[in-house]
Amino acid sequence: MRLLLLSLLFISFVSCKNKAENTPKELTQEKITFSPEGSLEIFKKDSSVVSLSIELAETAYETETGLMYRESMKPDQGMLFVFEDEQPHNFYMKNTYIPLDLFFITKDQKIATIIENARPLDETSLPSEVPVQYVLEVNAGSAETWNIQEGDSISWKRN
Repeated sequence: MRLLLLSLLFISFVSCKNKAENTPKELTQEKITFSPEGSLEIFKKDSSVVSLSIELAETAYETETGLMYRESMKPDQGMLFVFEDEQPHNFYMKNTYIPLDLFFITKDQKIATIIENARPLDETSLPSEVPVQYVLEVNAGSAETWNIQEGDSISWKRN
């Protein structure tokens, strides 16, 4: 009888311990931070240059998520989407918390279309209007501040 009582007590203790270990823990979302992967320069028609530190979006996952869930970006930072082929592209601001300017760039690295002040969380399609191979996303207001025009060009390199 004593052995049976000790066995039940042990099973009860182990059962309580396992139950505590299996209790779901609160999940916290890790803040996404900027990870510089390259540099980009915008060459304006007036011969001035804008220099940026960029992250690259090249894989399917990276191009699908882009700047989603970011809370901020410094004025001299951006994300360059690099596609294999030049073709029309559509973007949207799903799960993107910061307003952006988008520069749609041809394979010869000329800015073809500029979309200014894309609204956070807006799922309206933002089309390139022409075939492009690159898209640069920067903080909203940058196109105006830097006086970027269609026809300006870029050059970029990996770190």
